[in-house]
Amino acid sequence: MTKSKDAEMLERLEAAARTGGISKRDFLRYSVLAGLTASTATGLWSTEAKAQPKQGGTFRWGIHDGNTSDSHDPGTYLTRVMIFLAHTHRSYLTMIMGDGSLGPDLADSWEASEDASEWTFKITENAEFHSGRKLTADDVIASLNHHRGDKTTSAAKALLTDVTDITKDGDYTVVVKLSGGNADFPWLMTDYHMAICPANDDGTIDWQSGDGTGPYKIDNGEFGVQFSLSRHDGWHREGAYFDKVELITLNDPNARQTALVTGDVDAVSLIELKTMGLLQRNPNIKIHNIPSAGAITLPMFCDTAPFDNPDVRNALKLAMNRDDIIEKITFGAATKGNDFHHSPAQPYWPDDIPQRDYDPDQAKSLLKKAGAEGLTVSLSTADSVYAGAVDMAVLYAEHAKAAGININVVREPNDGYYSDVWLKKPFCLVSWGARPTPDVMYTLAYKNDAAWNESHWKNPRFNELLLQAKAELDDTRRAEMYREMAMLARDDGGTIIPFFNNFVYANSAKVGTPEKLAASWENDGARAASRWWFES
Repeated sequence: MTKSKDAEMLERLEAAARTGGISKRDFLRYSVLAGLTASTATGLWSTEAKAQPKQGGTFRWGIHDGNTSDSHDPGTYLTRVMIFLAHTHRSYLTMIMGDGSLGPDLADSWEASEDASEWTFKITENAEFHSGRKLTADDVIASLNHHRGDKTTSAAKALLTDVTDITKDGDYTVVVKLSGGNADFPWLMTDYHMAICPANDDGTIDWQSGDGTGPYKIDNGEFGVQFSLSRHDGWHREGAYFDKVELITLNDPNARQTALVTGDVDAVSLIELKTMGLLQRNPNIKIHNIPSAGAITLPMFCDTAPFDNPDVRNALKLAMNRDDIIEKITFGAATKGNDFHHSPAQPYWPDDIPQRDYDPDQAKSLLKKAGAEGLTVSLSTADSVYAGAVDMAVLYAEHAKAAGININVVREPNDGYYSDVWLKKPFCLVSWGARPTPDVMYTLAYKNDAAWNESHWKNPRFNELLLQAKAELDDTRRAEMYREMAMLARDDGGTIIPFFNNFVYANSAKVGTPEKLAASWENDGARAASRWWFES
């Protein structure tokens, strides 16, 4: 990515228009100087000047899915509270913008070698940590290395296994060398684990202090309860309109929704879909219903009986009535899944793969073939996973009865679900946030040696294609590879995907939001604290 001086000028002008920092007359004059026609400049002003964020106030943010076992270690980020806090008090090299494009955070620009095996990132010289010292290339290198090597415990290790070396060229240039081409590498830098922390003298990072270069600094807080933050005067990008942010863990859906209705919080990360219609009639509340690549998955351990038999896995996939679940649980706020983790919201979507539908008779036939008639399994879930997660599991159990399958739904505690249940129990319900490309998703959760290979699925052909697709620069050929990978996951994999869920969240009507909201996470890509403002 490179920017011309005119493009940089337009970016600054747009930011000024959004924040009310420039008059219409000056905006039009400078836009024309930057190469726009007068009519285009007028249209751009109309778009950007609609919302003029105001500075001030304390933003109280109620977030689902937070645990007392959470941590500031970016390698362990897992729950929504950890992810949302990270995007509020720390920074990344790149960020996903409201329109879904890739934009700058700590990296002002980036460019690749001809074969995409070497990437050069130009780091901003304007970023400083909350502790007061300037951020340099050393901090970026140490932060990326935190996820590399045999001794790392980071869940993001799989994303950087192809990295062979990370060096600096001066204080503000970082060069990353890969074992092969990876056209998506700058997108990997938006993964929520890749937060940049201050480097220690020995090349490790100081994650324990909670120091960062993000828009807000932590004043005090306790995981599983609440964090108080205040604006970081050294924030290097636009935004951070609130004076203070209160990030509150509200795992219980009723408590979360009640807090919004009574005005005890200004925004929540997830609402109960069954009451969405009622909330929409409240003039003091704004509902956002954003299609995304986020997904609900039901992983089955492929190395644990009875899920080690592909016929049993496919029987369980066929025993689910996805249309019924989407109607009764999501109230239409979802896209039907097909048991491969590649969403229509991602590039290279294979739209010609036949949809798997509810077929209890075929499921019975597969169970008979596997010698597993009268199958009984336990499915773990919790309310904090997704609005209606427990109800969905119960409804699925009803569907499965027609196939002769008994599903025992186990309601697990909200606190500690992702540390005590996910990756530990052989059949559970999981909520995945959106990933920008299929490569990121497949590398994180389907690669044979990935720390988050939640179904323990190991398919040699799939892993061969995954490696080839990373380096393939021909879009047609790359799409063919992703299609074959999707078919392998659908027909052999250990993950049931009922749907790709919309991100449905809400805020007080007094809160202003941009016209376009990022679909990478709830609440504008987890960046509500820095992108939203109070209108009055």
